[in-house]
Amino acid sequence: MDQRSPRGQPRTSASAGPGGRLRTSSRRLPRRRRPVGPRTEGGTNRQAAMDLGVGESTVERWRARFVQRRLDGLQDEPRPGRPPSILLDQVEDVLVATSESAPGRDTHWSRASMAARTGLSKSTIGRIWKKFDLKPHLQDSFKLSTDPQFVDKVVDVVGLYHNPPERAVVLCVDEKSQIQALDRSRPVLPMMPGKPECRTHDYLRHGITSLFAAFNIADGTVISELHRRHRALEFKKFLVTIDKAVPTELDVHLVCDNYATHNTAEIRTWLDRHPRFHIHFTPTGSSWINQVERWFGLLTDKLIRRGVHTSVKALEDDIKSWIDTWNQDPRPFTWTKTADEILESLADYLAKINPPSQPSKE
Repeated sequence: MDQRSPRGQPRTSASAGPGGRLRTSSRRLPRRRRPVGPRTEGGTNRQAAMDLGVGESTVERWRARFVQRRLDGLQDEPRPGRPPSILLDQVEDVLVATSESAPGRDTHWSRASMAARTGLSKSTIGRIWKKFDLKPHLQDSFKLSTDPQFVDKVVDVVGLYHNPPERAVVLCVDEKSQIQALDRSRPVLPMMPGKPECRTHDYLRHGITSLFAAFNIADGTVISELHRRHRALEFKKFLVTIDKAVPTELDVHLVCDNYATHNTAEIRTWLDRHPRFHIHFTPTGSSWINQVERWFGLLTDKLIRRGVHTSVKALEDDIKSWIDTWNQDPRPFTWTKTADEILESLADYLAKINPPSQPSKE
């Protein structure tokens, strides 16, 4: 796939024509015709070189080759080196088979199964997949929202991210519920050269806690609160905490999901009594649009997933300490996608899985 010319430059079959050089030669041919063209006819080699901005030896070489072989003399000479062993048709066959078929009863291709199908080596299959960024062994997941107001909610929330209102703070709010205080049944074996950290698969449970968090999209700071239970009552307490933390002259725009505790009669009554609070709900089943979820991911990766805690209090103390450290050097996220781009991407996907029906020929 990737062979080297004598000068060390990559030479691939994807850029080579007959003989491996036709495309490159075709681009160079007009330049090589200039020393033998009408404009330089009758002039000396030195004068032609000055007019064309090339070396005198270059003019001399191409004029001599033109005299001997006419236009054929301006083509590339055969060069040393083994020609590409993988043809474009073979590369295309691997790409099409990888993305549009399955190996028998298996769900996806491996290098070995694709090599057996095509007759190429496993290392060649690996290089082709790497060059075209194909990873048959990986799989992502997604969920389509069934919210009838999906479009309106996406436009509303993403509009806040790109154009936050003046004299207001935008907070992404959610709860990370049932965080477990886990202790391993045996001590963790530390990382060593050539061996990762090792821990037992079984563990001891010591209780749970819930983290309420409000992520400020402007500066990345987080307002947080820990509760042992996760009800509308705890959410109302957290709203009071936010109200105290945000300067009174600013409006508060909250981005949150449609969880039942966010929309009870008690919560609606509290919001009516605090008119500076404005709720923006994300579409059902679309937690990815809430920036605090990304922050929860960092918290999980950096602390919770590999943490060892012998009590709920120890877990809560570690979470509080981690958040305090975060707020000393907060990092806001940059939301790049517009609402139109998100909706267009969704429309493209739906068009792929629901192709338009063919009109009847009756």
